[in-house]
Amino acid sequence: MFPAARLLAVADEADALDELPQDLEVEFHCLDYLAERLPFEPKSLDYIISDLTLERAGNPQDIAAGFSTYLKETGAFLTSFRNIRHWSVLEELRDGHYYQVVSRLFARPEFERLLYASFYKNVHCHPQKRPAPLGEVEKWLSAGFENLGDDLETEYWLVRADRSMPELALLKSMYTEAERKQLSRLLHRIEYEVELEVSCQKFWQMWDELKLFADYAGEFIHEAVFHPQEFYGNLRRGTEGWAELPLDKTEALGLIEEMEAWER
Repeated sequence: MFPAARLLAVADEADALDELPQDLEVEFHCLDYLAERLPFEPKSLDYIISDLTLERAGNPQDIAAGFSTYLKETGAFLTSFRNIRHWSVLEELRDGHYYQVVSRLFARPEFERLLYASFYKNVHCHPQKRPAPLGEVEKWLSAGFENLGDDLETEYWLVRADRSMPELALLKSMYTEAERKQLSRLLHRIEYEVELEVSCQKFWQMWDELKLFADYAGEFIHEAVFHPQEFYGNLRRGTEGWAELPLDKTEALGLIEEMEAWER
């Protein structure tokens, strides 16, 4: 996926590096991520991959939110957690035991809420199952437990938490944050008729400079503009020489406007 990727590793014990393949080039840092900030620049990482990361955290939301600051807007946090609703854990609790003294187990809805509250925009969980003995699940169902998505037989959940919604991640990957901010500001100035002619002129200049294309512009307008009808009307009124604009621009925006109207 990333053959030339720079790999960074963090562990609280120096001998953790011994477990890595010898021919793998890794920049290693020895520190306790639960107590210290990671030694990386904000918004510098594509992925943070860390298994069972939040089980040992006293305040897991603080750790998850802190990790999000190191991810690029198109980045993702890949982690996992043990399911407290797995039949084996419930069996131990039923028998009066709880062996996870130094760790914290989660149910899927709780873990998803935690990540959404930590500034992640899209969370997806994939089950890792350990089937129950014959008749075990039926016992828990008869006791009133739900089993949505075979939750009672899911021992671990593998989790991907994205910093951006999928439809926005692609948009964010194409242009810089500063360019997107400038484009968004121009769209809102046109939408609310702020120095309309000047704003329209700057919009078309930016279109040419960034080499915008119809699909990108359409998605961006769809996500950024609150009143699309007013926006397109203002863009036409504020653009000097609208009839003389190149067909690729007018046709593209005309098609986008029609699609917006159809959706409404």
